[in-house]
Amino acid sequence: MRSFTLFLSLFMFLIFTSCGDTAKKEEKDTAEEATNSDVAAEEDNKVILFFGDSLTAGYGLEQGEAFPAIIQQKIDSLGLSYQVVNAGLSGETTSGGKNRIDWVLKQNVDVFILELGANDGLRGIQLSETRTNLQEIIDFVRGKNPDIEIILAGMQIPPNMGQDYTTEFRNIFPELAKKNNVHLIPFLLEGVAGDPELNQQDGIHPTAEGQEILAENVWDVLKPVLTEEMQKAE
Repeated sequence: MRSFTLFLSLFMFLIFTSCGDTAKKEEKDTAEEATNSDVAAEEDNKVILFFGDSLTAGYGLEQGEAFPAIIQQKIDSLGLSYQVVNAGLSGETTSGGKNRIDWVLKQNVDVFILELGANDGLRGIQLSETRTNLQEIIDFVRGKNPDIEIILAGMQIPPNMGQDYTTEFRNIFPELAKKNNVHLIPFLLEGVAGDPELNQQDGIHPTAEGQEILAENVWDVLKPVLTEEMQKAE
């Protein structure tokens, strides 16, 4: 438990500080290219958009090693007609995500996976603000496509801000999932957090092997959604 708490403390710190403005701009450019060109190249496929921070972006790894790319491999192996778009941006907060959601949704999206909030916890942002931002992102996405499937990735933070803050932060995700009738990944880092064998030299960001586990955590929730959608289309 102590090593897990230490991991979370370091994790939250590096999510926020590990990438400077240049790296963040490069990732944003990459995300923009993905949403504009990759989707256009696969017009016949439905789109799964991953919208998050450094975990989604695959910080410290090749783009093909990040868990969204691994999800694409799983989809391809099953012959499903879905194209994954990685719109992860290191250091992103829920406020930042709310500000850039408009350009991310310039194309049609069928499944939206929301992975934000960790950096809010690091900054000690008021929980009401984090909750409101996530709600507004969900509302905006649904406004663009009322039939879209939304998956919310749960996150946890260390008790630096006090037990009440920590507990309420953790509860934001299942509560929003229930309120909005969206799918929930209980804890994205389940099975990876605190394991030095599954994290890079910084001890925080998942290795390629760790990203494989993140992909499984996502896939456990995403696969039934895709299967149901494909059945509806038949």
